[in-house]
Amino acid sequence: MEEVMVNWFAVIAASLVGFVIGFLWYGPLFGKAWMAETGMTDEKAKEGNMPKIFGTTFVLQVFMAYCLAMFIGDPSIDLAMATFYGFLTGLGWILPTMIINNLYEQRSIKLSLIQGGYWVVVFTLMGLIIGAWR
Repeated sequence: MEEVMVNWFAVIAASLVGFVIGFLWYGPLFGKAWMAETGMTDEKAKEGNMPKIFGTTFVLQVFMAYCLAMFIGDPSIDLAMATFYGFLTGLGWILPTMIINNLYEQRSIKLSLIQGGYWVVVFTLMGLIIGAWR
């Protein structure tokens, strides 16, 4: 088995993409719909421990990007395939997971598509960044 090389700069950059997309996704793009579907209010959002939320999010996104880098770290995987594998990670694993969880929680398909769609976009971009920056 060939050794998989992980570029930590790419992993960190791929991790940060989640924040950029999240700002847009849960802000101007789908913020109002997400808040309505989850019952979130501006007041409740302000009560959150932002250092804890953002810090934990960053650590977990580094972990996710690292795992994706391990999957696509084979030198025979080109940029297009790395991007496609990132897309499939979001579409094939994360989105169905969101839908299943939300079914049991009796939440709407709209919420599942907002949440899962975010991860499809994030993992696609993670695959693109990790695939491009070897």
